[in-house]
This record gives sequence, C-alpha cells and structure tokens, in this order.
Amino acid sequence: MLEDVIGCLACPQCGAALSRAGPVLGCASGHAFDIARQGYVSLFPPGGRAAAGDSAAMVAARADFLAAGHYGGLAGEIARTAAVAATDVRGCVVDVGAGPGYYLAAVLDRLPGRAGLALDTSKFALRQAAHAHGRIGAVGADAWRRLPVADGAAAVVLNVFAPRNGAELHRILDPSGRLIVVTPNQEHLSELVGPLELLVVDPRKDERLAGTLSPYFGPAQRHQYGTVLRLTRRDIAAVVAMGPTARHADPATLAEAIRRLPGSVPVTVSVTLSTFRPAAR
Repeated sequence: MLEDVIGCLACPQCGAALSRAGPVLGCASGHAFDIARQGYVSLFPPGGRAAAGDSAAMVAARADFLAAGHYGGLAGEIARTAAVAATDVRGCVVDVGAGPGYYLAAVLDRLPGRAGLALDTSKFALRQAAHAHGRIGAVGADAWRRLPVADGAAAVVLNVFAPRNGAELHRILDPSGRLIVVTPNQEHLSELVGPLELLVVDPRKDERLAGTLSPYFGPAQRHQYGTVLRLTRRDIAAVVAMGPTARHADPATLAEAIRRLPGSVPVTVSVTLSTFRPAAR
C-alpha cells in the first residue's frame, strides 16, 4: 500500500517530506501529486517526465512469464540475498526499475513488516506493482534523475536488469545498507540468441557496472545463479516480448522464427547477483 512507504518519499520538486490528504500526496510547500485510481503516484521531477518505459504489451508478456514460475528460483535467490543484507538495518526496500513488482514482492515475503517501494517509469508496470504485495507502494520515477526518495531511507536497494544511477542509489541508501544488482551473463538465454537474433549481453558488462557505481560503492559479495528451463514456444514468445529485443525486432519475423523452434526448448538462465556497500559519505 502507498501508505506504507510515504515516510520514505520526498517531494520531487523541493525534497520535503510528503503526506497524504485523500487522493493527493503533498508537501508543506504546497506541491501536490494526484494518486492514480490504480493505486500508484507519479513523482517525476520538474522539467518533464522520463520516457514511457515498458509498453502495455511488454508488461503483459512479463506478467505471463513470471506467473508461470520460470523465474521463481531467481526471485528466491534475490530474496535470500536481500534478507541477509537487511539484517539490523532500518528502512524500506527500494526496487529501482521494479517493473510489475515481482522480485520486490518475493523479498518482502522474506522480510515481515518491511515496506517496499517500487520505482518505475512505466504506468503499465506501476499498475501491477501497486497490487503485487500488500506492503508495496508504487511510484513513477526517473532512474536517471533525482529519485523521490528521502536521503538514507532504504535498508536495501534492488536493481534487477534495470538502469543504474550510482549517485542517486548511494544517496537513498542507509550508510549500513546494501545495493543488490542483478545482471545477465553471456550464457543467459543463449539458446535463443542465434535462432531469434536476440540482443547479446555486452562482454564488458562487469567493467561497465563497476564504472557506473564507482566511486559511490564498493563490492561486498558476488555470486552466480543459474538453471535450465524447459520453455514452450508460448513461453519463448513471452520472454522475448518482455525484453529489450521487443523494442527492435519485427513482430512478424520474430513470430515466424519462434514457430520454427521445437515444441520444447532447453533455455539457460544465468545471472550474477552483486552486493555492494555504500562508500563513506
């Protein structure tokens, strides 16, 4: 619920605390933000909002794929990592680029009483995230600009296959908190890359990640998660439609390529979970 995270929020225009009055969030300076009927609120900073984010079709595909449980093992691994990171640290769990809130909901299941803040640019994702868990508050925000989150409000920040703004992630994290970043390895979905002409993982991914987060964070822990899924053509269509390839591929060409695949395909899931500690302020 949005009420669970209001104490973690900050006005995107002046940085002051927010409070709720009926269908509106506002600050003492008079800045006001309407709460959508679907339960989320948009808190983009002045000067225009971010790009629209994932489309309705992308979010629907992700919801179908996740509901089938294919990434349940990954969600469990993220939740276990976050539960350890949150030990003895006060604050909410913030998921930057939360999508429909699937991973954040899994984390909150492991952290009774902890509130979760789902940040995303897509209104379609926010509509789902607002109802993904009873303790999630969903907020529209731009990951590349100042986040509408109070300084040091987060015990744990999640970043799962999402953009990273090192300075802002550092600002919103408690000095004793942890940032958990999940990135794909080159083996991730590798069986589909050739047949479907998917975008490939940058071989310099680790170097780019370190550059993005330095000098705001230092490494604390790093481990791999991997498994092999058996996916049908429908599953494959969903996993492709929810990812970055969906923004570039011709739908008809992609559908024909999927049709030519066997009825069941073994597909590798391979990701790295990297935990970072914030540098001294």
